[in-house]
Amino acid sequence: MNEQTRPTEGTSASPAESTAVAPRVATLLDAAAARLTKAGVDTARHDAKLLLAEATGSTPSDVDKAALMGDTVDQFASAAEDGEHGNRPAPLAEFESMLARREAREPLQHIVGHAPFRYLELEVGPGVFVPRPETELAVQEAIDWITAHGLYSPRVVDLCAGSGAIGLAIATEVPGAQVWAVELDTQAAQWTRRNMHKVGECFPDLVANYHLEVADATCPVTLATLDGTADVVISNPPYIPLTNVPQQPEVRDFDPNTALYGGSADGMMIPERIIVRAAALVRTGGLFIMEHDITQGDRTVAFARANGFTEARTHTDLTGRPRYLVATR
Repeated sequence: MNEQTRPTEGTSASPAESTAVAPRVATLLDAAAARLTKAGVDTARHDAKLLLAEATGSTPSDVDKAALMGDTVDQFASAAEDGEHGNRPAPLAEFESMLARREAREPLQHIVGHAPFRYLELEVGPGVFVPRPETELAVQEAIDWITAHGLYSPRVVDLCAGSGAIGLAIATEVPGAQVWAVELDTQAAQWTRRNMHKVGECFPDLVANYHLEVADATCPVTLATLDGTADVVISNPPYIPLTNVPQQPEVRDFDPNTALYGGSADGMMIPERIIVRAAALVRTGGLFIMEHDITQGDRTVAFARANGFTEARTHTDLTGRPRYLVATR
């Protein structure tokens, strides 16, 4: 090597030899959101942020702050590892793995392992229906009615409990509420139990106030000892018409069929059986609430009125579509 080609002391290395600069959190989120958008995910930016928060053991607010402050990915991951959540192995590799799963349209809730429902964070995964925001409205309807009637220690029955979302929300929000939950599918019932124990860690009274029955919610002998005594019966049964298979892969391919389809072309077979069972369970003057398909409003009202309920009406969801039946005995 001659003097012209020999690098002098203090000369910086070539670009190929230098360490690559870590991307900024905002850049990482933009790229992740673009991938999810291309895959057809409607809430791409939201999902990318939640996945990054989950992977790094931080919160969505932490991610927003890091993006706003222009932090690099390395800075953010390092801060998350040193925070109260403790060390997490290879958080960015975990984020990439989670992102690839979401890109394949696996539900966000399955990937992170939990789903929010009102004031609760419930564990969910394969074999159980992921609770939706629409169902929170039905729960609020029940709580408002209980409050308006000044009921202390009301008897509430949750038919087709799934993850336990409805019954657990009422049991933790209504003082003294006695809740009986019924779920037929044994795999789903495992999630119900799991959430019952998890929520019970924060609400010790739940052990005595929440009762799970693994049985057919439409069967006359299920909870027969409660017939005519329930203040409120509430249900989110399978109701999707067999002729209307959901287009969203997250629903069609991951929610269990037993939690989706109502057993007939119009989806009304199981809801009608739930109405009949609820009519036997609820006391005179009691309340019945049932979620239904947007095409079933008039039919559920008519069937409820023909089976012992009065003042039956359908209420709308967050998008203004008919979503749940409200009826009194």
